[in-house]
Amino acid sequence: MATLRKGVSYRGLERAYTRKSKYRAKAFVRGAPPIKITRYDMGNCSRHFPITLQLQTGQSLQLRHNCIEAARMTTNKLLETSIGKANYRYLLRMYPHHVLRENPLASGAGADRMSTGMAFSFGKPIGTAARIHKGQIIAEVHTERQHLDVAKKALHRMTYKLPCTTKIIVLDENAAKAAA
Repeated sequence: MATLRKGVSYRGLERAYTRKSKYRAKAFVRGAPPIKITRYDMGNCSRHFPITLQLQTGQSLQLRHNCIEAARMTTNKLLETSIGKANYRYLLRMYPHHVLRENPLASGAGADRMSTGMAFSFGKPIGTAARIHKGQIIAEVHTERQHLDVAKKALHRMTYKLPCTTKIIVLDENAAKAAA
């Protein structure tokens, strides 16, 4: 099985070098691998909650789909086991559109005879990433006031899986109405 290249190789947010087009001659990427993220909306989707917690990024970068899925799983598991599915709504507010590629070069005995070097160096698709900009909201948790501490802990646990600085913003619907 091929090893997964380190995420730091693709973290930088430079010019988007992926082009998808319905015209074959203009489409550089022939196909994209399937995205590992299984769900974007979790918990109780039909109920309205007064408290909203948002996770905001502190820098611009690319997040790979396996990183996003790992962060989603840890956050959702804590929310589900601590407060129950009916008492929260958890949303991911990012989608990995950007196709990542690599140009693998052979190494070892006889590699000089089989390697193509930089010929056709556009690379083969190996995964996808979400392009995140500074100040963007990447996740939201909606819940009741009594579950605020658990929701904060869950979003804080999500930051352990992300390679960027983040901050948690708490929005209270009742306080906003009283101030207006």
